[in-house]
Amino acid sequence: MKNPAPYRYDIVGSFLRTKAIHEARSKFEAGEISAEELARVEDAEITGLVKKEENVGLHAVTDGEYRRSFWHMDFLWGLTGTQKVKSEHFSVAFKGFQPKAETVKIVDKLDFPDDHPFLKHFAFLQSVASDLVQPKQCIPSPSMLHLICCVRSTDYQPIERYKDEQVLLDDLAAAYQKAVKAFYAAGCRYLQLDDTSWGEFCSAEKRKAYAERGIDVDEVGRKYVYVLNKILEAKPEDMVITMHICRGNFRSTWSSTGGYEPVAEILFGHCNVDGFFLEYDSDRAGGFEPLRYIGKQKVVLGLVTSKDAKLENKEDVIARIREASKYVPLEQLALSPQCGFASTEEGNLVTDADQWSKLALVKEIAEEVWAD
Repeated sequence: MKNPAPYRYDIVGSFLRTKAIHEARSKFEAGEISAEELARVEDAEITGLVKKEENVGLHAVTDGEYRRSFWHMDFLWGLTGTQKVKSEHFSVAFKGFQPKAETVKIVDKLDFPDDHPFLKHFAFLQSVASDLVQPKQCIPSPSMLHLICCVRSTDYQPIERYKDEQVLLDDLAAAYQKAVKAFYAAGCRYLQLDDTSWGEFCSAEKRKAYAERGIDVDEVGRKYVYVLNKILEAKPEDMVITMHICRGNFRSTWSSTGGYEPVAEILFGHCNVDGFFLEYDSDRAGGFEPLRYIGKQKVVLGLVTSKDAKLENKEDVIARIREASKYVPLEQLALSPQCGFASTEEGNLVTDADQWSKLALVKEIAEEVWAD
């Protein structure tokens, strides 16, 4: 049977951390409880979250990223050949609050270890999800490791093995191929690659700054598509792999602005993912015209914001879906929030009730638009 993901109404992945999660993580960091005690709290809270996701009517459920500090760093730190490092500031600036100054470096040959903690995390999610829903695993795109270490960093010095960048790209692809196979073996049939590099490459300001440093972001983008397509060669037939693209999401702030046109042909026209989750909740994301490059991929329109509590006008969202359908057939479209509700453990400036109201609205709109 064909895997139906992504669904007509779907989610990006993260949810606001509960009070119990915040308290347990603080106690663990202070040395007051053990890793096992922290895991027991996380298990209980994730079990409750999954029930809520099922109750709101979602077809795909996640663990809310409850065990993570960041949407991307925890996974990247778990790869063989990377190292967690403190820095003076986070790798990208946001328009307001700033995340914790922790980053990642490539210090050895990249690989995906058999005991990567996210495999155990997925197994737990699967164990508490009912047979009526599909557990969805979200991990950062491989582009993020290269972007943070080799593009954003102004003092990147490759290790001996990676003085030939092609070796780095191929090792990165091989590590992620291994990850795809490992998640599949664990039972995962719905994997999402989260990626802010493309949102960054949409920004005229950031493109100019990179050009001044001698970096051709279009060439970097082509390298990323090469890596992504190599990874997708390892995807089994009944597994769906999507990509989520946004312009930053930390404490309801953002880090990039600009429509998809600068990356549309390179990304939409050549990347073989099964679907794109695209930020479209504000003017920062531009219009739908770049979607003309979409081929067979599904497009999940992020028209409902996760950044503030105000509920969107249902008719306005429906009108925008109809507008997008001028460029991508309606049967290839779907709806979701533009991002998660807590890309980092701090969370966006919304309440628990707000996030469920947003998801109820997404479901209501989708059921009206795709009445079949």
